[in-house]
Amino acid sequence: MRVLRARERANEFVENLLESELDRSRLAPVDRALCQELVCGVVRWQATLDWLIERKTEGRQQKGALQILLRLGLYQLFWLDRVPDHAAVHETVNLTKDFGYGSQAGFVNAVLRGYTREKHATRDALAELRANQPALGYSHPEWLVERWTKRWGQEQTRRLLEWNNMPPRTYARGNTLRGDLSKLIEMWRMENVEYDFKRWDWTGENLVFELKVHPSLARLPSFRQGWFYVQDPSTLLAVRELEPQAGDTVLDLCAAPGGKTTFMAALMEDKGRIVAEDISPDRLKLIQQNCTRLKITCIEPKASPAKTAVAKPEFDKALVDAPCSNTGVMRRRVELRWRIEPAEIDRLCGTQLELLQRAAARLKPGGTLVYSTCSLEPEENGAVVQRFLAEQPAFQLVRERELLPLVDGVDGAYVAKLKRT
Repeated sequence: MRVLRARERANEFVENLLESELDRSRLAPVDRALCQELVCGVVRWQATLDWLIERKTEGRQQKGALQILLRLGLYQLFWLDRVPDHAAVHETVNLTKDFGYGSQAGFVNAVLRGYTREKHATRDALAELRANQPALGYSHPEWLVERWTKRWGQEQTRRLLEWNNMPPRTYARGNTLRGDLSKLIEMWRMENVEYDFKRWDWTGENLVFELKVHPSLARLPSFRQGWFYVQDPSTLLAVRELEPQAGDTVLDLCAAPGGKTTFMAALMEDKGRIVAEDISPDRLKLIQQNCTRLKITCIEPKASPAKTAVAKPEFDKALVDAPCSNTGVMRRRVELRWRIEPAEIDRLCGTQLELLQRAAARLKPGGTLVYSTCSLEPEENGAVVQRFLAEQPAFQLVRERELLPLVDGVDGAYVAKLKRT
């Protein structure tokens, strides 16, 4: 609840606020997981929860935190099995009083207790809502559901909506620069981290782990000593396609926070030169912090040069991990569905093409250029590459690949490998 109130005061992503609060807390792993479930679940299911509230309040949206409190109580009643109904109602009413809405405590109690008496009928109503109004039933923007339905059909779209509403898994990439990863496994056993080995065709063996149960990662000695980096396996594909080798000069045009950049350094055995650029000074600091933690020396964080700067073809390879709509990572960015708008996709396409052109101008003849996004939208992916190729006859498309959550079991991503002839 503290995180949700902070969201009202600051234009920050909920998951960032939540992580910051949890890192300062001393919650046991099970309590930490419950807190994450409550906060992220309420944000994801906001539209459906508001629909439930409107059924009991004649369509009136409540002011301030009262609406959030009602969402929190209803989420526990209809989306969580481990919290007894009486506990969900009691705790929500107490929070109502704690947050200065004591005069509304009876109202909150009446709404929630009314639903405890109608749980079976309400579950039927929710199932009917998902069948007949999937955008509202699965708590997604109507325009986005319509867009995906045109592309994939109703059944596949419903499966994607369900995927987006599931808590994301936590994956770790072992940092091979620190040595044999068997040491990491030994440390995890001592730190009460439960994990599974995971493999996809682009990740290789014994590199990626799914973290099943863990304390706060930021406090683990294995994390602080740089033995692993937290990132979804989908993010490794672009680097694999780039194929960085020891001694290469590599440009990472949109590098922060550094997940792909530091994986490049690992594949290069920390030998060579990686120029990691970003427009944000604060995000450049994240790159440097990650390099320090992971014991990497070949990465040079730099502010992105001005558009008018003279471009020199000095790099063997370049990665453009472009800013995008992020629709492939919607279950990980819980607030994204309520922020993105249709016009944003059109605007981003222009930016993406411009970044490709700027990277191309700095690439040596025979160099490799990789373009990637975490978007599911064709306009931001293959269409941008085709526009680029039409304007840059010196480049050829080697191959492209799209990762889809329902096919590959990871975040959505698009990767295109291009060669300068």
